[in-house]
Amino acid sequence: MQNRMPLVEAMLKYKNDKVYPFHTPGHKGGRGMETLLREQLGAGALAMDVSLMSELDDIHAPTTYIKEAQDLAAQLYGSDKCFFAVNGTTGAIHAMLMAACSAGDKVLVPRNAHRSVAGALLLANLEPVFVMPEYDAAFGINTQITPEAVEQAFSRHADIKAVLVTSPNYYGQAADLAAIAEVAHAHNAALLVDEAHGPHLGFNKKLPPSALQCGADACAQSTHKILGAMTQCSLLHVKGGRIDLARAAEVMSLLTTTSPNYLLMASLDAARYTLETQGAELAEKALAAAAKLRDLLGSFAGLRLLDASCVGTNGVAGFDLTKVTVNTAAWGCSGVEVGNALRRADIAVELTDAANVLFLVTYADGGAEYDAILAKIKAVFAELEQHKRTPLAAESFDKLPEFTTAMPLRTAFDAAKESVPLNEAEGRICAEQVSFYPPGIPVLWPGELVTRGVLDYCQRMKALGLPVSGPADYTLTELRVIK
Repeated sequence: MQNRMPLVEAMLKYKNDKVYPFHTPGHKGGRGMETLLREQLGAGALAMDVSLMSELDDIHAPTTYIKEAQDLAAQLYGSDKCFFAVNGTTGAIHAMLMAACSAGDKVLVPRNAHRSVAGALLLANLEPVFVMPEYDAAFGINTQITPEAVEQAFSRHADIKAVLVTSPNYYGQAADLAAIAEVAHAHNAALLVDEAHGPHLGFNKKLPPSALQCGADACAQSTHKILGAMTQCSLLHVKGGRIDLARAAEVMSLLTTTSPNYLLMASLDAARYTLETQGAELAEKALAAAAKLRDLLGSFAGLRLLDASCVGTNGVAGFDLTKVTVNTAAWGCSGVEVGNALRRADIAVELTDAANVLFLVTYADGGAEYDAILAKIKAVFAELEQHKRTPLAAESFDKLPEFTTAMPLRTAFDAAKESVPLNEAEGRICAEQVSFYPPGIPVLWPGELVTRGVLDYCQRMKALGLPVSGPADYTLTELRVIK
């Protein structure tokens, strides 16, 4: 029965039984927690922060409440098996790749894949076969890989075992997953989808279909990004016979803590329930809220909004209208500058890059509070409009530079390393990941040659003030290279 929350109900029963805990966690239902934090979190939540125990089921060998909650999620999404992931979609992606492949296998990877993919390839000792995504010069964003590019990769590497696609991307652009699935399956390879930004897809005809609906063999979803789950909560779905379900369960157990947070798992159970009982209605609410923001931003001359017109170009087969991306290049403003101006007005956005600002809208938005925030956004943009500058040149946009693999990923990761000044690293072999976050797409992977193009890209991103993720030196003054 989908109108139940089995894990939430079991935890509430445990709480209401007023069991005295001679077990972990050590704060004992909040009794031992610092007063300030205890007051903010609330006694009810802390009483439900319980440890792994038989009467609340075991995520490593679920037989009752967790099993039922996961089974309900699988039924809702149409997968054969769903796993609760409490290490975010990063952990789900690690498990997905390790379940689908064996050490030494080749995996087709879009060059704009999230940095978690590199971690998965390292853990599983897999070999990436990179494919460059298409590029939207008007917005300065990397979009999607095409079915044709996937087919060409198979012509060069017939032994590719899995195709990984990020769909939708951060900006809401979906790949042609149905066509890519056909290509992958024709070559006896599994289609794996990083669907971090798409746990809501497939529940409303105005949104793109989900990865599973398009024929994916597995997908990892950030339930916390779009739906009502707590941060760090994700789902891993497996469907069809190309991935062994027993191996997937074994890998998930291997990569999951033996002390999973039950509040996180309960929020996954509750998010599934909300989606099942109100999914279409809430999708309409999110779309309506996004439309209001889109109309507001579209009223300013010179600003460009990413919309459904991108479908059919640059490998994009669908677009999620709840992602509102505005390009401010015509005003001479970087996305980072605009994001900072909004933050000074107590508004925090999801992403800023060289020329864009991304507002993430969900069904939690709407009503009088939302209208008041829209008025503040309008005021910020009206102020920015008064100080327009020379339009930004296209070279300031975020096009990923070309790459050269000089050494296998795992070999480079395990090799002896040394740090050198970034401006002296040209010609050296990189020994660490370098990405700017968000969106967390590596510009350098371990084993790649540090070229002048890569260095110029890094300097442009640093000048914009984008945070660096991955390297040992988070200021990126120095770079770790092969000794």
